[in-house]
Order: sequence, then C-alpha cells, then structure tokens
Amino acid sequence: MSQARDRGGDHRPVGPFDNRVTGIGAAARRRAGAQLAAGAPVLPVLVVSVVVLADLADGAGMIWLPVLAAGPALAATTNGPRGVFWVGCLAVALGATLGVRDGVPGRELAALLSALVAVTLASGLAAVLRERRERVLAAVRSVAETAQHALLRPVPATVGPFQAAVRYSAAAAEARIGGDLYALIPTPHGVRLIVGDVRGKGLPAVGTAALVLGVFREAAHDEPDLLAVVDRIERSLARNLGHDDFVTAIVAGYPRAGHLEVVNCGHAPPLLVRACGDVTAVEPTHPAPPLGLRALTGHTPGLQTLPFRDGDQLLLYTDGVTEARDDGRAFYPLAEGLERHVSHEPARTVGALHDELLAHVGGRLHDDAALLLIRNPAAHETELPRAAAPGAACGAGAADESPVASFRSVTGTERQDA
Repeated sequence: MSQARDRGGDHRPVGPFDNRVTGIGAAARRRAGAQLAAGAPVLPVLVVSVVVLADLADGAGMIWLPVLAAGPALAATTNGPRGVFWVGCLAVALGATLGVRDGVPGRELAALLSALVAVTLASGLAAVLRERRERVLAAVRSVAETAQHALLRPVPATVGPFQAAVRYSAAAAEARIGGDLYALIPTPHGVRLIVGDVRGKGLPAVGTAALVLGVFREAAHDEPDLLAVVDRIERSLARNLGHDDFVTAIVAGYPRAGHLEVVNCGHAPPLLVRACGDVTAVEPTHPAPPLGLRALTGHTPGLQTLPFRDGDQLLLYTDGVTEARDDGRAFYPLAEGLERHVSHEPARTVGALHDELLAHVGGRLHDDAALLLIRNPAAHETELPRAAAPGAACGAGAADESPVASFRSVTGTERQDA
C-alpha cells in the first residue's frame, strides 16, 4: 500500500524524493540546533541571572545592577557578536526593570543603562576581533601542517631491511611545526638516515631544516661515502647560515649487512639496543662540531662503524626528549624508559616512550621532540622473558658486551688517504 499525506483533503503518494527532503531538513535542523547550543552564551546568562537574584534578594538597587555589565563582557570571550548582543540586550532590559523596581533615580538609572550599552558595544567589537584572529590562526595552522607534511615526510613501517617508527611533537602548538628534522630513505648505497636539531625557533629554523633535509636527500643518493654526505651538508650550511647558526645532527648509513655507520655532529648520542635488551649510548670516539661550525674549529667528523645484527635496534632523538623536565625539575630518563618499553614493534616502543614523555612533563613540551627508532628484524624471532638477565642473554661474544669498544673510527682525512 502506498503511503499518503493529507493536505486539505488532497492525497498524494510520498516517494523517495520526499523522504530525502524530509531527512535533509531534519539533518539541517539538527545541525542548526547543535550550532546554536554550541554558541549559546550559557555562562554569561548565568552570571546575569545571579546578579538579578542577588538584587531581588537584597533590593539594594545600584549596588548590584552595575555588575550586569559582566554578562556582555564575558560573552565577548566565549561567543560571537550575536551572542554578545543578546546578552547585552538582556542585561539592559533587566537593569531597567530592576532599577524601576528598586526606585533608582532617573539620572542614575540612565547612566547605568548607558554604561551597559557601551560595554555591550565594546564587547561586540572585541568578539569580532577575536573571531578574526581565530580565523587567521586557523589559516596559519593549516599552512604549518602542510609545510610540516612536505618537510617531514611520513616514515613507512618498513624501509629497506629495517622496521622503523617516528614520533614528533613541536613545542609551538600554535604553529605545530618546529626546528627538529629527520629522514630515513633507501639509497643505492644502503639505507641512510638523519636526525637533527636546528638552533633557534620559528620560520628561520624551519627554513634551515628544509635546507638540511634537501641536501641530505640528494647527497644520500649521490655519494657512496657517508662522510661525503656530511661534507655536502656542511658546505651548503656554510654558504647559507649566519655566524651564530648551526645544526646538531646524527647521520647514519647501513652499507652492508650487519654493519651500521654513524657520524655524530654535536648531537646527543643515539641509544643502541641489543637483541637481548641491553641499552648502550653510542658515544662518539672523535667528537665533531655541529654542522655549520666546522670552519670555526677545523675539526672534521669521524665515521664510527658498529655491528648491527638481527634483533638490534637504534634510537635517535633530539634534546627536547632528554631535556624535558617534570615539576621537580628532573630530566626524563630516556635510557630507562627505553629499557622498560622496548619491544619487537618500533611503533609500539616509540609510542610508549612518547606517552611517558608527555606524562613526565605534565602534557606540554617546552621544546621540540623527535624520536626515530630502527630495528633490524631477525629471521626467526621469539619473545624474551621479561625477567631474563640482559648480561646473560648478551654473553655470546665480547664484541656484543661493549658496542662502543667494537667501533672502528675513521676520520675524513684517513678515508681520503685510504
């Protein structure tokens, strides 16, 4: 049976189009109701109501009535101009009513109402300016997010032979972008990666980070020698940076199976996690200045080669992680956190570290923070018992007991001579 609608005695069938129109109209009404509820000046009206109740209970007239101006003033911080207008009209109407009821002299009542009107107009103007600033900020955030996606490209879960994961948080929440940088790319010379921290904040730091990443991505493909990649970045920064600007960075490469090359240019040492769970800081054997400052010191960076076998992991980070403090001014213990949360899934590990870092600082970072973890998966992996002693599990050879001792250090000069 067909459905019918009664309109003054005329009956006509209700088809699918009518149902769609009815559904669209109902959805529009729901959206309008939600927007109205979201923009309703509940708190300002509540303030006005409290003032009215206080005046009714006290009957003091001019003692309470001037406080009605708090309604439109508060609405300017939470609502748009329309909300300010309606709260102001309510305050003026109630002020006039209560003033007549309390016997306020005409001259004083006129001054009170004029003040309420003036506050309403000023609050409406403030609301207009606030909404304009919010629109500009939203546009800036959108542009910053787009720039960040173009600059810090997403790292896939698998890069070459490695599992990988990245977590990045910018301290400038309004812009959502900072001066930390990272990249992990496969090249003809093996997987290569960089993690760095630009001195300074804001757009100049973002520009420097873009320069470093651009040069790195090109040189990583062109140069078979990892030190040559670092040299190209250094030369580019020397041409483009000011005297006080620099970039601390770790540049690493995986030229052949089981061997990882690391060049540390004034950056925090990465953390090496053996398959057994031992965590060791990879301290540079030949410390080098940050990128952009080599001409001032004359020191050339050294190349460290360390074994990177099945199940090993390497965590690179920026100083926003290790210099994060809690309320008691204690630094975040990254190595201890890594020992607690290390797993066979890099994404889970860095996610747990990031969440613990935010909890340590109370939810708000004061510096940009980046975490990049790579893992060399084993052919056949088994879960290690949590209670196993790391030293016993790592006792397979002397080279594994002290990864720092097994490094082969080669300076740029030595490599050229070779």
